Amino acid sequence: MHMKTEFRNESFQSPSLLGNLLRRLHIDIPLFLCLLLICSLSFVILYSAGGQNIQLLIRHASRMALALVVMIVLAHVNPRQLQSFSVALFGVCVLLLLAVMAMGQISMGAQRWLDLGLFRFQPSEFTKIAAPMMVAWYLSEHALPPKPRHVVTALVLLIVPVLLIAKQPDLGTALLVASSGAAVLFFAGLSWWFMLGAGVVLAALMPVLWHFLREYQRNRVLTFINPEADPMGTGYHIIQSKIAIGSGGINGKGWLGSTQAKLDFLPESSTDFIFAVFAEEFGLFGCVGLLLLYLLVISRCFYIAVQAQDTYCRLLAGSLAFTFFVYVFVNIGMVIGILPVVGVPLPLVSYGGTSMVTLMAGFGILMSIQTHRKLLPV
Repeated sequence: MHMKTEFRNESFQSPSLLGNLLRRLHIDIPLFLCLLLICSLSFVILYSAGGQNIQLLIRHASRMALALVVMIVLAHVNPRQLQSFSVALFGVCVLLLLAVMAMGQISMGAQRWLDLGLFRFQPSEFTKIAAPMMVAWYLSEHALPPKPRHVVTALVLLIVPVLLIAKQPDLGTALLVASSGAAVLFFAGLSWWFMLGAGVVLAALMPVLWHFLREYQRNRVLTFINPEADPMGTGYHIIQSKIAIGSGGINGKGWLGSTQAKLDFLPESSTDFIFAVFAEEFGLFGCVGLLLLYLLVISRCFYIAVQAQDTYCRLLAGSLAFTFFVYVFVNIGMVIGILPVVGVPLPLVSYGGTSMVTLMAGFGILMSIQTHRKLLPV
């Protein structure tokens, strides 16, 4: 019987040379177009938030170019190879985190960086990829839903890097790594009763965990509860952020019209609080447009996860999609005051190097999972 095959990739079937080139590069076209729009928008808002500093844009462009190269390289790697590298990559990240504790650079009271001479980087950022890869690898070797002993082992694997990152201290990144690994367990079919029990236990331990927080971390929690208690101190960031967002109104003040950033009332305007600058200049309509772009990216990522053809790819793709959602939710949540302030940038928009490379690496893995799907008989 004659059998014919088809390549099950729902990317746009454009006959153009550009479309063919992107497919040869293993680029998922819908996802790539959405990412390209967000990255282009980042230059527009960063020019304003960074005080119209051209050198800042040049550095941002060089880091984005590196991130795109990493994405394309990883998109070429077969998911089977990624699966075989999971354990080694996780081990390297744990060793790098230990190296940070021993000889990492201290900046603003935190020991998070490794300096290799030509460049410096945060190993904790790469753990956002390595941790879910490791947990997905382990769970994919066993029947799903996972048995209690497999859940415990996966949690131990996850807790090790989370504690090392929290020790730096970098509570924001530690929470992101924890959520990425927990997402793998969730998509593996972890019992709702187990998750509910874990939530109850964590809530009961909050008074104990409070005593392990550093002074500035406690202040962030207290500021979240009542930012007006210290308006010129710990509450200054969030108060100025809310003023910027509120002054934007429905239509915004227009590009380069952010007075909060221009007059230096808004700290970290080009990094953690860049969304406040965007909201002031482009208003509610602009914020809705940006959120729709993020929603398209997240939806496409989850679509790739659903269409993945093996357990490892499904778990890893689902975790990467969920992690990107958490990135967006946490940054915007802290900027508008519904979450405590943590050091999480607005993905693909904030100025930064290691974070952008890590995000694009995750998208490269997602594209690899989508474009390396097998030929199926029909």
